[in-house]
Amino acid sequence: MAKVLLEMKNITKTFPGVKALDNVNLKVEEGEIHALVGENGAGKSTLMNVLSGIYPYGSYEGDIVYNGEVCRFNQIKDSEGKGIVIIHQELALIPYMTIGENMFLGNERGHKYRLDWNETFGRAGELLKTVGLQETPQTLVKDIGVGKQQLVEIAKALAKNAKLLILDEPTASLNETDSKALLDLLLKFKKQGMTSIIISHKLNEISYVADKITVIRDGSTIETLDKEKDDISEARIIKGMVGRELADRFPKREKHIGEVSLEIRDWNVYHPLYSERKVVDGVSIKARKGEVVGISGLMGAGRTELAMSVFGKSYGTNISGQIYMDGKELHLNSVQEAIRHGLAYVTEDRKGNGLILSNPIRVNTTLANLDGVSSHKIIDKDKEYGVAVEYKEKLKTKCPTVEQNVGNLSGGNQQKVLLAKWMFTDPKVLILDEPTRGIDVGAKYEIYCIINQLVEEGKTVIMISSELPEILGMCDRIYVMNEGRIVGELDGSEATQEIIMSHILKSSSKGA
Repeated sequence: MAKVLLEMKNITKTFPGVKALDNVNLKVEEGEIHALVGENGAGKSTLMNVLSGIYPYGSYEGDIVYNGEVCRFNQIKDSEGKGIVIIHQELALIPYMTIGENMFLGNERGHKYRLDWNETFGRAGELLKTVGLQETPQTLVKDIGVGKQQLVEIAKALAKNAKLLILDEPTASLNETDSKALLDLLLKFKKQGMTSIIISHKLNEISYVADKITVIRDGSTIETLDKEKDDISEARIIKGMVGRELADRFPKREKHIGEVSLEIRDWNVYHPLYSERKVVDGVSIKARKGEVVGISGLMGAGRTELAMSVFGKSYGTNISGQIYMDGKELHLNSVQEAIRHGLAYVTEDRKGNGLILSNPIRVNTTLANLDGVSSHKIIDKDKEYGVAVEYKEKLKTKCPTVEQNVGNLSGGNQQKVLLAKWMFTDPKVLILDEPTRGIDVGAKYEIYCIINQLVEEGKTVIMISSELPEILGMCDRIYVMNEGRIVGELDGSEATQEIIMSHILKSSSKGA
């Protein structure tokens, strides 16, 4: 029988007005990959923050037994000293520092007053090979993609002699290829004796990589499933998470597709820093009223760059091409002009660019349309409150009051506030960039219902997503994008994952 490496016993954690964890139990055996699943707000990240010392001993009830020893961690360095290393969903890397510097930040090589750069970069190079990265340790973090940055985070954890690796949504920002590479790396580490705990909403990945799966619901442990003994299908995991069967992952809708609402012709965009690098190359697309149009592609295909550049030229330089709304050519040279003409863009980075986390729901809901709650340039707080309550009820946002700070909401509810912010501008065309990233299956379904409601009202939705099942389940038409170009257009009823990937691979081989 395998040795129990970690046991968390009767963990209870209370915040003002809410019990986040209620007698949670978790047992992890040495050398296994153990998944932690549950809806947003279930308590998964809170439990891992207790384990890592982010929530110090004394701020919770219960015991942590690690390697046979009762542990009382008062800060994250205490848990790291035992070989417990957590990698958070938001990567903690400094863009303008090198990979090597980032890997040993706070864990420097050398003496107190003199760093040993030879040892720093030498050891960094060894660890980069371990995680399969070809970059040199002297490469700046800003010059590598998100998938590679995630691997740098893992190399950084290995530099701390990790014995138990905790990964919170490690593939949330990755495409399928990079996600598979990361999961295969975890399986490789498992063969070498590493123990991992993974939190993820991507249930297909959980089924692929996990030996055991612990389900948490409403702050309590529901069950632990064993791959060798139990059914760990996606349907079975969902039942544990939401407490019921979820018969259809994508809600049905009646299609009433009308005239062309938005047309983009021969759109070209160059990188804002490297002005010789073309990131969007001659793109032409059409989207109709009452239609959900998908844009699929691998990370770095140029999808976000296309969306942001169309949205008031908020990204890129030397932009050229034409935009037509309802047949009329527009010149959108600012975000304000884009909003005024009925265009909205829901960013993929809700925490960084979409919401002000330290402000209440009330303020965030009206941010993009202050004129709608103002009189003579003065915000009417009563009107603002009324609008926020209206959208809270309309989108079924779970919160005690619209005066609650957005940073205290779960990911799914933050996403609803972000949608409310742009819905309040009453757009004709809504561009959604990764609208369900990092949220659970129940919250995803609610977002899909909101999207269906918007197009049933005659609005146009353009959906960018790295999750192919989502693109296939929601979109009427799909554009496939690769290396800045449109390389395929498919009817949603005929598209498959294989057809989409074949368009990408064929276009890559032509360009090679």
